[in-house]
Parts: sequence; structure tokens; C-alpha cells
Amino acid sequence: MSHVYSIDAPKKATNLSINSDLLRQAKAYGINLSATLEASLEALIRKEKEKQWLEETRDAVEEYNEYIRKNGTLAMRIRK
Repeated sequence: MSHVYSIDAPKKATNLSINSDLLRQAKAYGINLSATLEASLEALIRKEKEKQWLEETRDAVEEYNEYIRKNGTLAMRIRK
């Protein structure tokens, strides 16, 4: 699966506030916070982009589905 962001973009330092107990446990388990945050953000952004695409194409998909209901697919017509 391709990324939804440029993996070649430079890293940018930022300040975050995080629950101190979560931070302590993450460090204890050796969890890479930067990688975890990037993976979580990518998943959220991917979901938002999919939602946006579905909204933008909803009318076209509905029109296509209506066409198929009325006319069938090419494969259906060939089998007849």
C-alpha cells in the first residue's frame, strides 16, 4: 500500500503533551513515539481521504449503479 504522504519530506521537531503514565509505559516497552505517531496519523489521514473520495464520487457511483440496474453489465448482456 502506498503512503498518503511524502516519505521524503524532512522531519520537523514539535512539542506534544502526553499523559505521563502513557509516556512512561511506552518508554518501558521501547515504543518509538515518532514512528507510532506517524503510523497513527497516516491511518487517520487515509480514512479521511477515503471518506472524502466517497463523498466526491457518490453521485457518479449512484448513477453507474442505476445504469447497471437498468441495463446490466456487458458480461450479463453477452451471456444472454
